[in-house]
Amino acid sequence: MICTVLFFFWKDGGIMIKAEDITFNYIRRDTEQNVVEIKLALDKVNIHIKKGEFVAILGHNGSGKSTFAKHVNAIFSPEEGSMYVDGMDTSDLSKLYDIRQKAGMVFQNPDNQIIATVVEEDVAFGLENIGVPTKSIRQRVESALKSVSMWKHRKSSPNKLSGGQKQRVAIAGIMAMEPDCIVLDEPTAMLDPKGRKEVMDTVKRLNREKNITILLITHNMDEAVDADRIVVMDHGQVKLCGNPKEVFCHVDELKEYGLEVPFATRIGYSLRKAGLPLPLGIIKENELIYSICDMADEMRVDKRALRRKENDIEYMAEPKAYKPPAPKELVGKSSLILDHVSYIYNSGNVYEKTALKDVNLTFTKGEFVGVVGHTGSGKSTLIQHLNGLLKPTEGTVYYCGEDIASKEFSLRTLRSKVGMSFQYPEHQLFENTIYDDVAFGPRQLGWDELKIEKNTFEAIRLVGLQDNCYDLSPFQLSGGQKRRVALAGVLAMEPDYLVLDEPAAGLDPRGRDEILNRIYSICKEKGIAVILVSHSMEDVARYADRIIVIDDGEIVYNDTAARVFVNADALEKMGLSAPKVTYMMRSLSEYGFPEYPYIIKEEEAVSIIKGWFAG
Repeated sequence: MICTVLFFFWKDGGIMIKAEDITFNYIRRDTEQNVVEIKLALDKVNIHIKKGEFVAILGHNGSGKSTFAKHVNAIFSPEEGSMYVDGMDTSDLSKLYDIRQKAGMVFQNPDNQIIATVVEEDVAFGLENIGVPTKSIRQRVESALKSVSMWKHRKSSPNKLSGGQKQRVAIAGIMAMEPDCIVLDEPTAMLDPKGRKEVMDTVKRLNREKNITILLITHNMDEAVDADRIVVMDHGQVKLCGNPKEVFCHVDELKEYGLEVPFATRIGYSLRKAGLPLPLGIIKENELIYSICDMADEMRVDKRALRRKENDIEYMAEPKAYKPPAPKELVGKSSLILDHVSYIYNSGNVYEKTALKDVNLTFTKGEFVGVVGHTGSGKSTLIQHLNGLLKPTEGTVYYCGEDIASKEFSLRTLRSKVGMSFQYPEHQLFENTIYDDVAFGPRQLGWDELKIEKNTFEAIRLVGLQDNCYDLSPFQLSGGQKRRVALAGVLAMEPDYLVLDEPAAGLDPRGRDEILNRIYSICKEKGIAVILVSHSMEDVARYADRIIVIDDGEIVYNDTAARVFVNADALEKMGLSAPKVTYMMRSLSEYGFPEYPYIIKEEEAVSIIKGWFAG
């Protein structure tokens, strides 16, 4: 399985992408344009992708995935070796137009490729430039927007959309052009579960029905299981290649590369380590369910008798409901309270939109709160009220009992206590070096240089950046690394509240776990409140003390994670979902195993299933 070269015995006419020994370096220069650092991004990479093939490329942040993708679209040109797209050499400048028409690219950040002031015009832009007839343009634009559930927003300005909605528009713009190859760089990172499924279903349909070659770069292993082939990269080299079952058998090796395996593979791997005779190569949930059922039949396990086991009592009991603190309990404490808060964008004009409706919430130090909702539900609007970036159209926001909208209240003090990391880190990075960017906030607070230096170094260490990164420009980093810098800049200010808008989007599995584990530790050890906005149900289930579900500006649920996710069917209607393990346990109950409606963590499920087959 270790691959140094990926050659296939196809004729050149059957190959869409052919990379031969390509090498590429990033060069960092100082203000006088002297070379300061050379970073090897691709190291003699050989990858051949057949026309109509669906290939997923996996790798940690900085592994070379995005750099390789930009070679396919001729944004970069190899320093050594050759890259061909449908037989055209990407280093041939006369072929750039044809290459980019053949291979469309969807970037990690949709703002990089949205240019029009109206959604449907943006989707039509590429079609107009390649001379598609007007009637066909209309048909393609409608089809593309409907495929990503953005048709109702066709007359909207992209600037009025959420980050996830913008990503859908960017994908629609490429889909409308119907290229022979689509390169997708983390296309679903900002989407809610429903949006993610819709986009991936559309991508797979284009591949299956129109034979469009798909090159998918993703950190979501469950998106990769449907690929024809998976390529794993590490430090600019190809390390593993093969079909999904072959690659995902290498659980421990993938961990070494900062990756993980699909949900079903993780559960199967844990159960096999516990001695249960499950087969290798499980990568999908239905395979896992059938294998557990088959194992029960072979071992003659009486499913009805399982209900009498002692561990059923603990796992089947209904969890206690979240009980918000009484107002008298908050007196003198640094609590954040939203009291009947509503917010309207563009009040009084044609773009008027009610984003929050009569929201009542309380946040206190030391708790870890998850905020979930479909794209455009009002999550980002909600959290921007917490540090005064937005002021309510109606209602009041209180911090330590004071109205933050009053003239006497210091917003500067509030923003030092309620730190926020935004959805797109590049929006809050602006200094020349990582050190200066992280130190910017503490400097504005007037701290002495010794404390600034201490907090800056500690924050950089805390988010897992390397010690030699201080003098690097934050703009030379990958998307995931930029998120770490943005988070470090907030942590360096010693906030009481840490508000994080999709902090793990763009991070590889190891980076995601490292940051969220560290944030959780900070929350519990230092008493900092964490308010995590996320589209990952697994992340909020794992870390959150309680979860707030927002739907079209209204609070639908505000309760403990287990009590929220038991409402899986209602969540699906809102464009959300429950954790995969919750669905797995529900499916097993349909096959006669005991019901466990409140299971939301993988380790809980593994413990239960092990108990079924013990003795």
